[in-house]
Amino acid sequence: MIHYTLVCDQRHEFDGWFRGSVGFDEQKRLGVLVCPECGSTDVSKGIMAPNVATGADDRENRRPTTPSEHVARRSQMRQFVADLRAHVEQTCDYVGDRFPDEARRLHNGESERRNIYGEATLEEAKALTEEGVPIAPLPPVSNSDN
Repeated sequence: MIHYTLVCDQRHEFDGWFRGSVGFDEQKRLGVLVCPECGSTDVSKGIMAPNVATGADDRENRRPTTPSEHVARRSQMRQFVADLRAHVEQTCDYVGDRFPDEARRLHNGESERRNIYGEATLEEAKALTEEGVPIAPLPPVSNSDN
């Protein structure tokens, strides 16, 4: 896995993990990289500095390196995703596979303004982003350590 700091055309920064540099290139080519803040698909790699330890003070701010630190970090990430998903499910309307059509209606002002979530194929999601409809993928909750 490789970690990149990503930046959208609105200068929002966020993290991305990929199987390799080819993974980033492929997702960019498909137009599936989406800024979680504004929904922009104009995403590129940001400027990153190497993580070089210079002394004992850096140990508190470094990324996890031991297996137990990785397990703890994965657990924190799974909890964050579970909390995010629970919040969306509690505060948004589930529209199922009607999501692409309903998202377009909301974007065009043809439907009462509200937050929604639902299902869309990769092709439908790409079409929505190309049309300027602000969407973001909702990660699944996983109990797996993979």
